[in-house]
Amino acid sequence: MRGAPAHRLYHGLCCLLGPALTLLLPLTGVPVRSGDAGFSKAMDNVTVRQGHNAILRCAVDSRVTRVAWLNRSTILYTGNDKWSIDPRVVLVANTKSQYSIEIQNVNIYDDGSYTCSVQTDNQAKTSRVHLIVLVPPKILNISSDVTVNEGSTVDLQCLAIGRPEPTVTWKHLSGKTHRVVSDDEYLEITRISKEQSGEYECSAANDVSMPDVRRVKVTVNYPPYISDTRNTGASVGQKGTLFCSALAVPFAEFQWYKEDTRLANGLDGVRIENKDHISVLTFFNVSEKDYGNYTCVASNKLGNSNASVILYGPGAVHNRSSSASAALTATCLWFSILYSLTKF
Repeated sequence: MRGAPAHRLYHGLCCLLGPALTLLLPLTGVPVRSGDAGFSKAMDNVTVRQGHNAILRCAVDSRVTRVAWLNRSTILYTGNDKWSIDPRVVLVANTKSQYSIEIQNVNIYDDGSYTCSVQTDNQAKTSRVHLIVLVPPKILNISSDVTVNEGSTVDLQCLAIGRPEPTVTWKHLSGKTHRVVSDDEYLEITRISKEQSGEYECSAANDVSMPDVRRVKVTVNYPPYISDTRNTGASVGQKGTLFCSALAVPFAEFQWYKEDTRLANGLDGVRIENKDHISVLTFFNVSEKDYGNYTCVASNKLGNSNASVILYGPGAVHNRSSSASAALTATCLWFSILYSLTKF
């Protein structure tokens, strides 16, 4: 065909492609059946994953004199002549029974309708195939790690693409449990609590490949609350230790008091060690004046909390934690009130 006169080439292409282009223009991107019942049956759709190769096959017979492949209104091949400038499009078969092309490393832009047009007995006939490109899920945009105060509202988003469109799921990763908290790209947490802090996992899935997974860390600031204290007994001249634990974000700062006097680290034979959520008050050489009630105060920028801790001598009954002692005191008070009421 390259050696044919220009007018013969133009006339041949018009006869071959004119009806095909006329049929294609109103139906771009839509798979249809063969335009002529005498031609081979409509080709099946071709489904291929992004990045793989797709072969488009067209069955022909001995009556065919001219053949061409088109993508919408763009000519890809006529016979052995390549019209497409895309190096990924190659001719793989031009025989008496088959006329096929291959599109290498397909991407989403290759998706759509392709037409095989043939000339036989001075009539143009077409058959079409729809190339479906499957795209693995990919998260394009996800919220950054966030720090908020307890009681605030948190808005997280996770935007993903893929074909078919991926489903997006949010999970809260807490300990060994992975609880689904949203089946949407957007997650809103109103009046967030400290129990809702931690990592949130976004998963985008569409069965084309493994889900795309990303995580966001949500830090919830909250005021301290003292979770544990330990009363301690020690003999005079021995070492004594008082313990205080407070949960808080950010970590609490600790102070120790005896009555109204704040204790200083390294003075009066005491040492104060603070690490993360724990504070330890150590007496290296316990004396009689050291016995008594001490107050542990934990504070951060959101508030404070305090609890009493007792250092006692041999024979004293103070082996409970301060929280247990408080509970016992409240119980005794309640029974005392009930007893008083029964006397009337």
